Amino acid sequence: MDFKSINGGQETLCIKVNKVYDWVTRQVDVPLLAFNASDLAAGTIVFDCDGVTPGDDPCAVLGGNYTVECFATDETGTPVDPLAPGSILCQEIPQPEGRASGQFQLPDGSTVTLQKVKVLKKGFVVVRITNPNGLSCTTGPIPWAVSEKFFLCAPPGTFLQCEITDFECDANLICRAAATPGEFEFQQLDVSINLCQNVQMEALVKLEITADFCQPRPDMPFVCPPLAFPPQCPTVFPGPGPSPA
Repeated sequence: MDFKSINGGQETLCIKVNKVYDWVTRQVDVPLLAFNASDLAAGTIVFDCDGVTPGDDPCAVLGGNYTVECFATDETGTPVDPLAPGSILCQEIPQPEGRASGQFQLPDGSTVTLQKVKVLKKGFVVVRITNPNGLSCTTGPIPWAVSEKFFLCAPPGTFLQCEITDFECDANLICRAAATPGEFEFQQLDVSINLCQNVQMEALVKLEITADFCQPRPDMPFVCPPLAFPPQCPTVFPGPGPSPA
């Protein structure tokens, strides 16, 4: 929207905004989530197959030909947009003694004091396996979590602002031949999660700035269209009228 300043309207203003003290981006790889046959037997990983009692072996149900997909969900297994705020928990881990400070050398040889900030990220994913006949087996919500350590400009009074900018989940199901020829049984399910993040340290501050007032752009004119009448058939209606006497 094209806003224009009001001539002569400049003055000194006091505004309240979040100031960014530090900002880094980082890719994080969640430790591999691996489930074996013992986990399936113990109920650590559970599959719900279409028309089959939950807890059955997906390899026995689907056979050896299948595709695997993995997607982000909430704790109930409902799919979510992993980039939407709040879909993935990202928060600072409090430290008993507060954020420890340390001296770090910059490329130009100077030193800077930074604080150690610990960040926790956690969420849920679901794995769905489908065979060519359209039969599918779906896991329950699988929790994942990862903690990281950052060295940031984070003096007392600043808070963490975290944004997930990219999310990728891949799963690999391994089936092995069962004792009965032509049948398969579960051997292992591996789930890998990678994400990218913006991590910022912010604080609410009051700033004095000199700025111009602005006014809205001119509204687009609305012109009523001309009235249009459908074509008539004068030879039929109302007709030529009575013939002269």
